[in-house]
Amino acid sequence: MALFDPKAKAISNLQKTIDEKNLTITKNYDKIGRLYYGQYKDMNVDVTTDINTCCEAVSKLIDEIKDCEKRILFEKGLKLCPNCHKENNLEYAFCFACGAKFGTKEEELHASVATPVVAETPVVEASETPVTPKEN
Repeated sequence: MALFDPKAKAISNLQKTIDEKNLTITKNYDKIGRLYYGQYKDMNVDVTTDINTCCEAVSKLIDEIKDCEKRILFEKGLKLCPNCHKENNLEYAFCFACGAKFGTKEEELHASVATPVVAETPVVEASETPVTPKEN
């Protein structure tokens, strides 16, 4: 029964993780916008550090999402070509689209599965109070 398929459950869990990470990215984008607008309203406020922190969190989440997507492909018996990014069967030694040679099975397995799903990067909730200037 597909309902009890462990691969389907793993894929579902990975997709849920991706959805949660995308939601956190959206919250970070919202916070960046509020910070930037606060700086626009009061040019004496420097929120560069806060904006950079949010941007770094977004970049980390995007990398984690890519990892989850690779793991979903692996669960489906597929892998991405590092050269042209086409989906290929795990058993292929060469990409069917561009002919690029894949690494050994151990390297691919390590790259696809060994990376654990990282816990969600927290977003710092933006407060409704105005941003206060930082001391120099």
